[in-house]
Amino acid sequence: MSHDVLLVAETRDGQLKKGAFEGATAARRVADALGGKVTAVVVGHGVTGADALGRCGVDRVLVVDGPAFARYAGDALAAAVLAAAAKVSPRLVLFSATVAGKETGPAVAARLSAACVADATGLAVEGGELVATKPRLGGKAFAKVAVKAPVAVVSLRQNVVTPADAPRTAAVERLDVAAPASRVRLQQVVAPTAKEIELTEADVIVSGGRGLQAPENWKVVLDLADALGAAHGASRAVVDAGWRPHKEQVGQTGKTVSPKLYVAAGISGAIQHLAGMSGSKVIVAVNKDPDAPIFQVADYGIVGDAMVVLPLLATEARSYLKR
Repeated sequence: MSHDVLLVAETRDGQLKKGAFEGATAARRVADALGGKVTAVVVGHGVTGADALGRCGVDRVLVVDGPAFARYAGDALAAAVLAAAAKVSPRLVLFSATVAGKETGPAVAARLSAACVADATGLAVEGGELVATKPRLGGKAFAKVAVKAPVAVVSLRQNVVTPADAPRTAAVERLDVAAPASRVRLQQVVAPTAKEIELTEADVIVSGGRGLQAPENWKVVLDLADALGAAHGASRAVVDAGWRPHKEQVGQTGKTVSPKLYVAAGISGAIQHLAGMSGSKVIVAVNKDPDAPIFQVADYGIVGDAMVVLPLLATEARSYLKR
């Protein structure tokens, strides 16, 4: 077994996703500590720009390209990663903690007889051992997990690592993989009517809760998100009420996010919601109740009606950005 790291760099429409560069930086740091190299496996169809991973420390890129890999399928991605692992014999296989990473990572770990750590917020080498940091108790505590197995498969939460320059010329090679027959057949992909920012990749998120009182009031969340160039999210109560789709839900039963700025409007701060956003760098809470639990985790709090406060923030944001 080598001391190398195998990075699974995700793509969308043939282009590397933001998380691929975050993962490259994390992989480089681990490889340097172990004395190994970083190989990335890039899976998709019509893949371009794979060599760009070299600027964040990737030494070698294996490209698995074909129509069968155009859309995410767990069986196909696992086959590609296992084929790459057979060439590299890595100490660590690193995924992003996306839907694909959380689903495929355990399957790959089982096939490699490896340890598996999901949704880590940090990764380091201490005393020659891989140590992953994981949130516990809904983000109220963090645990360090030492991986003693010879091989580890880890999924790393997005937005917890800032891509850093570690330039090198990445050798790009094609890796031919036969995609297994899938038990699921994709019939159609319906694109959103407007360009949306993926919640897990967003630097700024504006989320709304039941305090907005009615679905027709959601326009204030969308307007502030537009002014800030942000993604928009929702609490579980709002999704359960049918105001917003589940893909926008932030929380323990929704998406886990770690943006630079998180605006929580009309959200009380239930533990399941905090579990999904407590890793945000700066939290701004807007709530009429001064005793709302959300204020206990917020960096900045505004006691007031979100229907009044959010339009004022949107106006100020647009005015500031015009300067």
